[in-house]
Amino acid sequence: MDRQSTLLQLGQKMSAATNASDWKALAAINTLMTSSLPAMAALGPWTPAERAALASLRDLHNQAILRARNASDELAKHLAEMQANKEGWLAYALNSEPAATGTTA
Repeated sequence: MDRQSTLLQLGQKMSAATNASDWKALAAINTLMTSSLPAMAALGPWTPAERAALASLRDLHNQAILRARNASDELAKHLAEMQANKEGWLAYALNSEPAATGTTA
């Protein structure tokens, strides 16, 4: 497969994984890029079409990074909210446990 096709295929996979928030797939694609891009660059100068495909892949990679950062920020916010409400949840669990088990206090 030529470099342009490889770059376009990586871009399609990255776009699909980003849209699906498939973090494992994005990590695998990132690892693949880490090893394959230097090997492709070693083959010689990039053609204009290859440079365009490489630029598109770079843009898609930046979008994936932004999406992952946003998801990480949202998760951190959710975890902080859970931590802040921990005492209330524990009190609720202690008060509702007898009803759930059918026992009386």
